[in-house]
Amino acid sequence: MTWVDGVSLTTVVRCLDLDAMVAFFVDECGARVESISPADAPRDVTLTLGGSSICVRRADRDEPAHLVVRSPAVTESRTHMAPNGTVVEFRSDSVEVAVPALLPSLSIVRAAEDFGIGRAGMGYRDLLPDRWGGAFIASHILIADGGDVPDYVHFHRIRFQMIFCARGWVDVVYEDQGEPFRLQAGDCGLQPPEIRHRVLRSSPGLEVIEIGCPAVHDTLVEHEITLPTDRFDPQRDFGGQRFVRHVAGEASRIPYLQGGLVARDTGIRDATDGVAGAIVVEALGPPANPRWLVAGGEFVLVVVLDGSAVVAIEGAESVTSRVGARDAIAFPPASTWSWSDWTSDFEFLEVSLPAEGVRRGGRRADATVWAG
Repeated sequence: MTWVDGVSLTTVVRCLDLDAMVAFFVDECGARVESISPADAPRDVTLTLGGSSICVRRADRDEPAHLVVRSPAVTESRTHMAPNGTVVEFRSDSVEVAVPALLPSLSIVRAAEDFGIGRAGMGYRDLLPDRWGGAFIASHILIADGGDVPDYVHFHRIRFQMIFCARGWVDVVYEDQGEPFRLQAGDCGLQPPEIRHRVLRSSPGLEVIEIGCPAVHDTLVEHEITLPTDRFDPQRDFGGQRFVRHVAGEASRIPYLQGGLVARDTGIRDATDGVAGAIVVEALGPPANPRWLVAGGEFVLVVVLDGSAVVAIEGAESVTSRVGARDAIAFPPASTWSWSDWTSDFEFLEVSLPAEGVRRGGRRADATVWAG
């Protein structure tokens, strides 16, 4: 069905005490009476509240409803209870992103965890189960069958969000970034706040790592803009950030903080002006001058992409464990860790907020094993 202009939607709220309900909506909620019917023995009273219409109807029993009013004029959320039990919530319609207070904890999530079903039929595995109080989310996403993805043009109200292609390939398109392109295994992208985008198709067995802040955020459907757009503006500012497409095959390597490892920078640090950083670290040779690493910022997440290694963690909890492909570790602020006994194909994704959230600590004398 195609709707035309002039269509309206009215919510009917049934009650025993019509007068009390009308007084509630007018006096406590700021609604305006629009019509009363019939005039000699009112049964229906229609009110408007903002752009919405409410019909309060006299009935032989109370039937409570739950109404949510969103408006930029609401500066503080509040809730009112009507005489018939109806709940009216007033919420701010601000586009500002609220990040919950940080509640960090050490977590090691193993690759064996099951996938659930998320948006557009994709499989989702949680890499940060407690989400640090709602401040962060990290997901391992799987599209098993491949082919066209039943996605739609959408955008997110977020502080930070990136996607990393861990296996296979995926075709995507982004607002003002030209024609659709393919992310291959090892490539990644920064999705700046509110950039319109769409997933088009993928290889069978596609695996993507998605990391965002905050954990709970709005995903909005875009009805007006079609992709690709006519405009091409790779330097466009989206909420203080720029889009990044990192191509692994074109990247150079630099020494990592711990000897025997090298890293490639994804460009996310520069594109976010230091708000976040993401690097891919891989084995170059045996450990050399082993050192402790320190979480100096608010968030550090490591996802192992290939191979395995032993990680020793010191902090509120002390853990030594071998981790392998698709295992994920969240390091709380001020914790320290060190890598040892890695395989020659060891590789991991390291994401931190801020960008310089991981720094070199003191030497570690006992970590000299090479698994070759």
